Amino acid sequence: MLRVRQRALMRHRINQGLVYLLAIAISLWVLVPIWFIASMALTTPATVRTFPKGVLPFIPFSFDTMQFFLNSQGIIPGLINSIVVAIITLVLSTIIAAPAGYAISRYIFPGRDFYRLSILAVRAFPVVILAIPLAVVFINVGIYDSVYSLALMHTALTLPTTVLVIGSVFASIPYELEEAAQVYGCTPLQAFRAVVLPLVAPGIAASAIFTFVMSWNEVFAASILTVRNRTLPAQVLSTLNQSSEPYQFAGAFFMMIPALIFIFIIRRYLFNMWGQISK
Repeated sequence: MLRVRQRALMRHRINQGLVYLLAIAISLWVLVPIWFIASMALTTPATVRTFPKGVLPFIPFSFDTMQFFLNSQGIIPGLINSIVVAIITLVLSTIIAAPAGYAISRYIFPGRDFYRLSILAVRAFPVVILAIPLAVVFINVGIYDSVYSLALMHTALTLPTTVLVIGSVFASIPYELEEAAQVYGCTPLQAFRAVVLPLVAPGIAASAIFTFVMSWNEVFAASILTVRNRTLPAQVLSTLNQSSEPYQFAGAFFMMIPALIFIFIIRRYLFNMWGQISK
């Protein structure tokens, strides 16, 4: 009996060690490229051009490469446009997706399943199918080449997945909680605000992460729908063939920063959501 327990304990420790090794390998797979890009962006342009390349702290630390990138033509306006478009997309997608997700998860109506599949099917369409017709519409309306038209395009791209994510979050909250609140005198709106909303906030934060990051990284529609008011990815892409290595590394680093900061700020909401899902 003692040997069986020892074998089971040894097997458990081996499995746990393998899980830790896998987690470390995945972490390194993600973090090493980020650290390499950050090292190249936070050193001198001369160091970036050398070979073999090193990483911090084994190379000089400097903001010269970042300054060179920021002084390049179109970078500061592109950075501002990317932030504005991502924020507008985040707000619009959340405002539209929250009531839609609540309706899908709480109410039974004819064609609900078909509606869900239709939402997912729209997301499966290639970006070009939406971008080119919308470009024609925006030209006719007179809002082509603006951050607002691009934000509408990004909202159309992110909205289907945002609706499904928020709908699944609402579905994970038992409806009996709302009914109990109404028994104790709350109106449906008060029950939603006091009981449901605090529980779904982590899920809405997760969908906001997805919306922000997808809008920030999107480049195809931004290249089609903008000419002078390009976002940062579209601006970097348009000059990529003629740009130097310091420009490319600094551009990659700049495009990573907002998404990393955004995830860092709301990470506690994600942890809360994962904790609720695992219960």
